Amino acid sequence: MGIFTQFIYQPFFNLLVGIYWLLGQTVPQYTDMGNAVIIFTIVFRILWIPISISSSRGAKERHDISEKINEIQKIYAKEPLKEKEEMKKLMRRNRRIVLMSTFNILFQVMVMLMLYRIFTTGLEGADFHLIYKWMPPHPEHFNLTWLNGRFDLTHPSWQLNIVNSVVIFTAEALSGLLSPFPTGRADLLTLFILPIAAFTFFAFMPAGKKLFVITTLLFSIGIMLAKAIKILYYESRSRLRKVAYSLILDKEKKEE
Repeated sequence: MGIFTQFIYQPFFNLLVGIYWLLGQTVPQYTDMGNAVIIFTIVFRILWIPISISSSRGAKERHDISEKINEIQKIYAKEPLKEKEEMKKLMRRNRRIVLMSTFNILFQVMVMLMLYRIFTTGLEGADFHLIYKWMPPHPEHFNLTWLNGRFDLTHPSWQLNIVNSVVIFTAEALSGLLSPFPTGRADLLTLFILPIAAFTFFAFMPAGKKLFVITTLLFSIGIMLAKAIKILYYESRSRLRKVAYSLILDKEKKEE
C-alpha cells in the first residue's frame, strides 16, 4: 500500500466503518451512512482542533506576509528579477508560516481525495480488504443513503450542492465580520466567487463529500459564534465593571 492509503485513507476509512457499526448497535433505526458521516466529520474536526488553533495563531503573520508581498510587487513592478529576489528573502524569513500553510493545504487536498475514494468505490466494496482484522464484522452492503433514502451519498445531489454553497457563503461572511483585519476588495470578491466556484466544483461530486463539507463548515461556524459570544461576554463584563466603579467613585465624592 502507498503512504497515502496506509497512513491517511485506511485509518479514516476504518473510523467511518466503526461509527456506522456503533450506530447499528445503539440506534439501529437511524443507521445510515449519512448519519455516520456527520458523526465522522465532528470527530475529524475535534482531532483537527490543534492544527486549527495553530493556524489561527498564524493568521496575523500570514496577513502581514500578504501585505509585504503586495508592497514588494508595487515597489518592484518594473524590476521582475529584483521582485523575485525580495520574494525569496521574505519566504526565507517566514519559513515556518509558509511550511504550516503548505501542510494545511496539502492535508486538505488529501482529505478531498480520501472522501472521493470512500464514496465512489470504497464503501461499495472495493476497499473492504482495508478494514482492520480487529474491527467488528461489517455488513456486505452498507446503507449508503441519508434521511431515509432521500439522498444517495454515492451520487451527486443538486439539493445538497445548493446547501453547500449557502453554508460556504455564510461561513465566509461570518469570518469576514469577525476578522480583526479590515475587509478588502479581494475579500468581498472571494465572498461571492467562492460559493459559485464551489457549486461548480462539487456539481459532479458524490453527495457524501458534500455532507462532510457542510458538516465541517457548520462546525466552524459554531466555533466562530462561540468565540464571538465569549468576546462580547468579556467586553460587557468589563464595561459593567467600569460603570460600577464609576458609580462607586461618584457616591464617595457625594458623601465627602
